[in-house]
Amino acid sequence: MARDIPAATQALLEGRTLVVRDFLRITARRRDNGAPVSECFWSDLGDVNFPVIDPETRLAVSYDFKGVGALIAMDPIPMVSNLTVQTLSIQFSQLEDRINELLRKYDLRQADVVVWRGEFDPATMRMLEPADVRFVGYVDGAPVDTPAEGEAGEITLECVSTSQELTRSNSDVRSHESQQIRAPGDDFFKDVAQVDKIKIFWGGPRRIKAVGVEE
Repeated sequence: MARDIPAATQALLEGRTLVVRDFLRITARRRDNGAPVSECFWSDLGDVNFPVIDPETRLAVSYDFKGVGALIAMDPIPMVSNLTVQTLSIQFSQLEDRINELLRKYDLRQADVVVWRGEFDPATMRMLEPADVRFVGYVDGAPVDTPAEGEAGEITLECVSTSQELTRSNSDVRSHESQQIRAPGDDFFKDVAQVDKIKIFWGGPRRIKAVGVEE
């Protein structure tokens, strides 16, 4: 999707003075009842409320983001306009209590992940426009490294973009029963279980019989 860049933002980009910050939302699940729980972080200090672009509606919404400062590191996110499956590694320090709580208190398997990139005027540190979406996907792994004595450990979230779902094959059985679940009344697969036993003879009157069935 093409992005319209305001003139003020373009001027800062050309002058190489634009300040950028990353915003992250992780939607995990409660371990007791599976209810979704969202936690939001940003790559600076302090707890703030900033507007971001919703990846589904493309409308601006605001979230409260918890500051993790330099404790967050993230792979570069290429901007692509195709269905390429993207992977993303996000590193946190185990010294961050909020990250530890998220990892140990909630279930992060297949947790939804959204990353935004916010742009700020360096003179005022005001956000120029709602942060735009840079990555939408889910957690594909969350290993925790146990550090040696005196060293700081890391928590790494391995994420994959939602375009990964397009590569999955449909495991549903092509049967009359499964077709009725998808489209009640559709008899396209009604005879699929015995169609390989039917012989069709060409060139004469209509003669269709099943193997082993007497006419």
